[in-house]
Formats: sequence, structure tokens, C-alpha cells
Amino acid sequence: MSSTRALGAYKQHAADPVETRVSTHAPLVKKLAYHMVARLPASVEVDDLIQAGLIGLMEAARNFDPLAGVQFETFATQRIRGAMLDELREADWMPRQLRRSMRDIEAAIVKLGHSLGHAPSEADVAAEMGVSLTDYQEMLSDCRGHQLVYYDDFDNEEDGRNSLDNLAADHDADPLRELDDSDFRRVLVDGIARLPEREKMVMALYYEQELNLKEIGAVLNVTESRVSQLHSQAVARLRARLRDWTEK
Repeated sequence: MSSTRALGAYKQHAADPVETRVSTHAPLVKKLAYHMVARLPASVEVDDLIQAGLIGLMEAARNFDPLAGVQFETFATQRIRGAMLDELREADWMPRQLRRSMRDIEAAIVKLGHSLGHAPSEADVAAEMGVSLTDYQEMLSDCRGHQLVYYDDFDNEEDGRNSLDNLAADHDADPLRELDDSDFRRVLVDGIARLPEREKMVMALYYEQELNLKEIGAVLNVTESRVSQLHSQAVARLRARLRDWTEK
């Protein structure tokens, strides 16, 4: 069933306040789905995310308590994202080999950061991993699906849980919850400040200005694939810094 038909079928049976919430906030589902799919492998279908998100929106509309002191859009956003993460987890959104590649990149960045005393270049990381710069950049392109740090639990993949399980298992989970910890926030902010200027700009344009990869490429005068590589490299640096912090 298409997302349009699913929404239509639901509206026929919904109570008025619930129907109003779903109808009014349906565009939010599409917005969140397109923003999320831009950071995921090409194999992920945006319509699958939209359908999952609509289910999350319907649940939010039914369970929302107007007296709880929370805006419905805030409440619904958490439920919508949780439903989309559930869909990604069930679909095994990122192959185990790619998760392993990202962890190898992070480990190399941590090691070089200690030995060099500054952020390693892409060439440094490639040399540490024993691959050519071209192969390393292709690896970054393949790893484009890795989310920003607060979407990952930093657990070892050997425990049988993929990187989305912690959030996907809990529809009430807030992806920003970990940022409530002042030390975590400090390390993350410091990590962003230490990013090379071009990577820092990519992150700002993507997450703050919400430009897509093609638009960022036009700003930086580079290809869309190069922006994807820079984004993956920045995420790897931040995850490496946070992993290093959690292991101290």
C-alpha cells in the first residue's frame, strides 16, 4: 500500500482530533524521510521510510496528551524517527562489512591523533590503513550511511546488535538524549571545532542549513560524491573522538 493510500484509509476511521493531527503533520513525515534518506545507502527507499513514519505519526496522534506540556510536533518527531529507525533496523540498512570498515577508519584516526598530535589528513589515514588514497576515498563513499554520532551507541558489533538497535527498540527514545550529558556535549563540541575547515563547513551546511549534498557541492565547487566523502570523513573523526573519550 502506498503512503497516500495508507493515510487515506486511516483518515476514514480516525477520531476528529487525531485525524486533524495526522493530516496537519503528514508533510513532517516526508520532510524527515527525505532528510534521513540523503544520509543512507542508495538501496534505502524513501517511500519505505515515509510509510514507516506515517505509522509513527498515527501512533503519536493517538497517544498524545495535550496536558503533558509538550508540543505535538516535538512529540510526533520522536515517534516518527523511531518508526523510521525500526524500518531501517529490520531492513539491515548497512551491511556488516561497511560497519567494520567505518570502525577501522575510526581506529586509524584515533591512533594517528595520538601519534601526530593533530587531526590526520585523508592521506595519513589511508597510509595507516595500508590502502591507496583513492581506495580510502571510495571506502568513505561506501560508508555514507553512517549517521552523526548521536545515532550510534558505540557498542561492538560482535554483541549481535546493529548500530540502530538501541533507538529502534524504544519508540520513546530521543536521539538527542545523550547530549544532555555535559561532558559528552563538551567533547562533541570540541570535536566539531577541531574538524578541518572544509569538513566543518560541510557539517554546518548539512545539519544547520539543511542543504543537500548537491547544493553543498555547488557552494564548495566540488562534486556531490566528494561532499559525501567529506561528510563521512567528518563523521568518522567525531565518532573516533567520542570513542576515544568513552574508552578513557
